[in-house]
Amino acid sequence: MAKKKLGLEDLGGFVFSTNDDFDPDINSQNSIDETPAPKDQRLEAHFSNKGRGGKTVTVIKGFEGSDEDLNTLGKLLKKKCGVGGSVKDGEIIIQGDVREKIIKFLKDDGYKVKRVGG
Repeated sequence: MAKKKLGLEDLGGFVFSTNDDFDPDINSQNSIDETPAPKDQRLEAHFSNKGRGGKTVTVIKGFEGSDEDLNTLGKLLKKKCGVGGSVKDGEIIIQGDVREKIIKFLKDDGYKVKRVGG
């Protein structure tokens, strides 16, 4: 099993700084308040069937923005493809291999999408 890479949030909010003017209340803007425009987003469309009982899924990774916007995009993609899916850990998981449909739809919306794998 691969080791999990630790981030700043794993330090429990503890921040080191050598800057005398550092104010942790001002500089602790870890949450993303605004979702970047679609033209500024770089998404990846992955095909996967590992760890899912042999069932194929399309995974969209790389979305930057609020969880609400991610859920909205996931719901829209599921509706456009006419399939089920979910949004977990910042990824949109769509049932079936519908990468081409998703890539076309996202590009039409202005997203930069890269096809990854198979």
